[in-house]
Amino acid sequence: MRAPTQKRGEITRDRLLDEAELLFALHGFDGVSIRDITKAAGVDVALANYHFGSKDKLFDAVFQRRAESMNARRIVLLEDVLERYAPGLPPLEDVIGAFTWPVAEIMIEGGDGGRAYGRLVAQVNNSPKLAQVGMTRYFDPVVRRFMEVLRAVLPGCREEELFWSYHFLSGALTLSMAETGRLDRLSDGRCRSDDLKAIFARMVPFCAAGFRALCKA
Repeated sequence: MRAPTQKRGEITRDRLLDEAELLFALHGFDGVSIRDITKAAGVDVALANYHFGSKDKLFDAVFQRRAESMNARRIVLLEDVLERYAPGLPPLEDVIGAFTWPVAEIMIEGGDGGRAYGRLVAQVNNSPKLAQVGMTRYFDPVVRRFMEVLRAVLPGCREEELFWSYHFLSGALTLSMAETGRLDRLSDGRCRSDDLKAIFARMVPFCAAGFRALCKA
């Protein structure tokens, strides 16, 4: 008798996370209430309180859910790249690709939820308040691992230039995840901000060139 109850609980929790992800991505943290989320999920407010306790904790659970799988995928790709080129070092493009392509995978393969998560991460990364907690907690450990590899791939590069280069890579990634549509208007439709395959294919060589340029400065 307990298994079906547990299963219903998991379904309810997932439904709340799905709806919260979409609403937070559309309206931001402050623009969404627990009641908005439970209404969209078709469940009682008490169930949201039972599963998450507060809006802050629900937002954190939404953010954590895909961050874990994205970062796990990043590490797998990075280790694959390192193993493929061992005992030498991989090309810079392969290292950057291992960092960026898992974002594209989540947004392309994750449907509406994956694209909403991309917009949500873009919001958090652009918020001085939210980034201090969300980005630091869930993404900094993986970023630091990539920085270790980048130091090896770009020997002699000054530390500040490595971090500036990462800063600009993160900015390009964040804007691309936001899918604002501004690119569409500026290019008169020649380029689309929702063409994720085109964006990420170009991001790798563009950012690699930036790393190399700054590291020679």
